[in-house]
Amino acid sequence: EVQLVESGGGLVQAGGSLRLSCAASGFTFDEYAVGWFRQAPGKEREVISQIRVSNGITYYANSMKGRFTISSDNAKRTVYLQISPLKPEDTAVYYCAAESIPLSMWPVLSSDFGSWGQGTQVTVSS
Repeated sequence: EVQLVESGGGLVQAGGSLRLSCAASGFTFDEYAVGWFRQAPGKEREVISQIRVSNGITYYANSMKGRFTISSDNAKRTVYLQISPLKPEDTAVYYCAAESIPLSMWPVLSSDFGSWGQGTQVTVSS
């Protein structure tokens, strides 16, 4: 069973930084793509970034380029999302998702991610 557990969220002042973690279990880690998404209150879920674990290829949504950095530690089966500097508009629940996708499908459509974590809350105060 695929399990994804996010951590690292919290209450942070604007201008600060956070590193979110997505710990994965129950599947062959390096065969998957892992993505980070967020959903703010009253808004739709939006994609932030994705990484193909096998080769480290990354994707960032255009609106997310510059302040977000995705990375993976295959030995720890964990994907990270660094956010810096944080802005109040980054307040949202952050989710990671994983799916085994052919190399030809990149980036992965959000709707194609079949396994999701429970999310971690990030609140940025001004």
